[in-house]
Amino acid sequence: MDKKAEKLIGRGSEILEEIKKMKNPLIVHHYDCDGISSGSIVVKGLMDNDINFTKKSLKNLDEENIKKLKNYQNIIFVDLGNTPYIDELKENIIIIDHHPLKTKTHLQINPLQFGFDGGMELSASGTAYFVFNHMEDIAIVGAVGDMQTPLTSLNRYILEKGIKKGVLKRENDILLYGKSSRSLPHMLSYSDDPFIPGISGNEEEAVRFLIDKNIPLKKGSRWNTYYDLGEKSKEVLRGSLIEYMSMWGVSKQTLFGEVYLLPKWPKKTPYYVAQEFATILNACGRNGKEDIGVDVCLKKSNAFKSAEELLLLHKKNLKEGLNYAKQNLVEFSNFYFLDGRNMISDTIIGVVIGMLFSMKRNKPYVGVSDYSESEFKISARAIEKNDVDLGGVISNIIKKIGGVGGGHKLAAGAVIQKDKLDDFLLLFNDELI
Repeated sequence: MDKKAEKLIGRGSEILEEIKKMKNPLIVHHYDCDGISSGSIVVKGLMDNDINFTKKSLKNLDEENIKKLKNYQNIIFVDLGNTPYIDELKENIIIIDHHPLKTKTHLQINPLQFGFDGGMELSASGTAYFVFNHMEDIAIVGAVGDMQTPLTSLNRYILEKGIKKGVLKRENDILLYGKSSRSLPHMLSYSDDPFIPGISGNEEEAVRFLIDKNIPLKKGSRWNTYYDLGEKSKEVLRGSLIEYMSMWGVSKQTLFGEVYLLPKWPKKTPYYVAQEFATILNACGRNGKEDIGVDVCLKKSNAFKSAEELLLLHKKNLKEGLNYAKQNLVEFSNFYFLDGRNMISDTIIGVVIGMLFSMKRNKPYVGVSDYSESEFKISARAIEKNDVDLGGVISNIIKKIGGVGGGHKLAAGAVIQKDKLDDFLLLFNDELI
């Protein structure tokens, strides 16, 4: 372990000692997968240390939300420290985050302080792990949900720790979503990243492909999942997919890579594969039920059924949003634009943009949805070859037009006044020139 990592670990120990001094702290965490994962790690840490606490989840730390927190004496912000408004608080505050630093006033732990990339090397859940040193599996779920795969650097360190403890497992396998929770036809036909030409979006063609390759579709009346197949059938399916995708000029690397499993969780459920677990947590957060997501991470069995019902609702909302998006995507000179106002919720606009992004990747994507009566939510996505730092671009625009925004290099967002939308789009286009 290098000196940078040792310093971060040392800061984690310092943060824990300060937390132990707090009386009835308020935990404030973000509402997405990484926010719920990191919030759960902090909750478990306080419970283990017999510290009473209260908790709330927020979409962002805007000026209005900051005002509501001024009556609390002790606050732990988790995955929510990237706002200049936080310096308005004079209370005893600790920040556990991985977003670009916006305050030097309050005690915090952030990989950026130690020379690590908070967008790819460590998520908020991983940062929380280095404070409490437990729940490696949930820390990795948070990193996967924050699109930090394949896991490297500090995320890799947590993964290896989890493997040694038996709570995590790493396999090289197909990267299709739904290996443990979707029927084989749905795993193929619902795949958007990677996109399978002729099969994605076409369940009949997916069934035809599987039958042609003699892949057993059912056991009795029950549809098989990928993990229901024997090793020989898995091998045939993998080989067939490689051959099929190569005909479309798609490389093997698009289909295969590291898959992260949680062997202490039930195998034939969405909790067994980190990517699917992350979707469960996003479903909870994006439907205003963050507490259910936290309870799932803490293995409270009464939360599982509710979480899975939210997952079904989440999938329904995404399917409807994606169908609308496919018909309404507009190409500008330097990016693609989706106007989701009145049609797509602000809680899933970023996910819909990400799903659309699997189809055309030559330019960044920007989506807009209603956030409040006076504000819009902006979400943006890119890939490395787009050669853009979205977090930096949006931060620069926000300085000029106001609002709250920023994020990572490949995924970022903002909340702006509705009358500033045209200004935002023009400036965004100019920033990409």
